[in-house]
Amino acid sequence: MSGKKQYIFNEETLSYEVVRPTVKGRLLRCCAVLGLGLICFFAYFWLYSEVLLLKTPKTMILESRNQELLSQIKGLNQKLDEKHRTLMEIEMRDNIVYRPIFGMEEIPSEVRDAGFGGIDRYSHLEHFEHSDILISSAMKLDILSKKAAVQSRSFDEVALLAKRAGDMASCVPSIFPVSTHPRNRLGSRFGYRSDPFTKSIRMHKGVDISGKTGEPIYATGDGLVVEVCYNFFGYGNQVVVDHGFGYKTRYAHLKQATVKPGQRVSRGDQVGKMGSTGRSKGVHLHYEVIYKGKAVNPCNYFDHEISPEEYQSMILAGKDRK
Repeated sequence: MSGKKQYIFNEETLSYEVVRPTVKGRLLRCCAVLGLGLICFFAYFWLYSEVLLLKTPKTMILESRNQELLSQIKGLNQKLDEKHRTLMEIEMRDNIVYRPIFGMEEIPSEVRDAGFGGIDRYSHLEHFEHSDILISSAMKLDILSKKAAVQSRSFDEVALLAKRAGDMASCVPSIFPVSTHPRNRLGSRFGYRSDPFTKSIRMHKGVDISGKTGEPIYATGDGLVVEVCYNFFGYGNQVVVDHGFGYKTRYAHLKQATVKPGQRVSRGDQVGKMGSTGRSKGVHLHYEVIYKGKAVNPCNYFDHEISPEEYQSMILAGKDRK
């Protein structure tokens, strides 16, 4: 049903005619209605929020969602703390148990915790509300990721050595380098001692084993001969074997070396003959165990449970390989 009609008197025809609104008039009317509506809306909003201090429904929804997200971030922070404690326990076992089993040095804390200082990488989060919680979460996640990466690489190294455990067992220097005959006995031991020439206190980096001139000297583990040389003022004729896994052995004051550089030897293979060359006052073998470039006490590696029969069988097997 149409609305009320408007009329206007036409003086020429002396009659009333229906007024038909123009397009312009309609637009003006619409603009007036729209403007009035906006004024009412903003007036209502101002009265609602500024005078009555009430929150709009949308504001309350956003605040509720914000609190929900904040609660989730706090929960994430707690989980990150739990995971960090678990990772620290794994790191401790790795340093104290896993790596030492295979003769590996522990990973220092400077390496595990490296890369988190000196750079403000979280400045982009500072303008957010609750920025302290956001920055804390981001920092914990970065630390956890870095430490997990370091630990993963450590486990890869341990796993690789575990696969080669059989090879390692045969390479670690563990037998006496001379026959177990009673005449072969330890002389000067590892550690500080009075130098037989100068009488001053000096570090003795190996052990001296007495015997007869020309007595066979045997490799104490599988390895590669990396050095055969003579030093008049030091070790005399000497042989150095690299066993891998960080281990080397030195056989010094030999009458003669029976191997050449680059030659592979197995435990029980002869590497030389006992003598008194170089800086020596009597027939003996100076024997060293070197682990990762540092001399260690050879007595800690001797297998005292091997029987004379087992030792002799090993020597015979070495002769059969030649």
